[in-house]
Amino acid sequence: MPTVNIPLFPLSSPLFPDSRMPLRIFEVRYLHMIKQCQKDSEPFGVVALRAGGEVQRPGVDESTYSIGCLAHLTDLIEVQPGLLMIDTTGGKRFHIEASERGAYGLWHGRVSLLDEDMAVDIPPDLQPLADKLGALIADAQKQGLEKQLPLTRPYRLDECGWVANQWATLLNIDTVIKVDLLSEEDPLARLTKVKLLLS
Repeated sequence: MPTVNIPLFPLSSPLFPDSRMPLRIFEVRYLHMIKQCQKDSEPFGVVALRAGGEVQRPGVDESTYSIGCLAHLTDLIEVQPGLLMIDTTGGKRFHIEASERGAYGLWHGRVSLLDEDMAVDIPPDLQPLADKLGALIADAQKQGLEKQLPLTRPYRLDECGWVANQWATLLNIDTVIKVDLLSEEDPLARLTKVKLLLS
């Protein structure tokens, strides 16, 4: 597994591969991080919080789970000085090998990148999950709301990993459950877990 050094962005919920996450950036540490990522055309890492808050507070340290997902910048709008609106797409998952806090309280991590999911066909017993997701996308398209979905094209409704990741993004479930889904290496097993959550 290749190892890289990346800035980390702790959030209350994880990012999943091929999912979309818009973010409002106003803290100094993240304004600098985003501008640098844009300049270098490099991603940052989104990790879910175990403790602490998304906004830095004196005397309160963040702690995160050890698995995360690369976030690739797809759009950036400077609303006003000190406020950015960005759009990101989830890339590869990673494991944090080591992390440290640097200037302005920005976290950096040495991470091992995980392989992308293999393209595993959806078995008949899990096909209703793909059908339901497809119907949700089709309904959003009819209403002109497709761009508001936290999903990205191409829609791979025939792959276990892709369908599982999109449901994990859409479902209103506890962070610890989302982290468990993100940690699951087997795309078929991940989609099976999603089925239990939807049943």
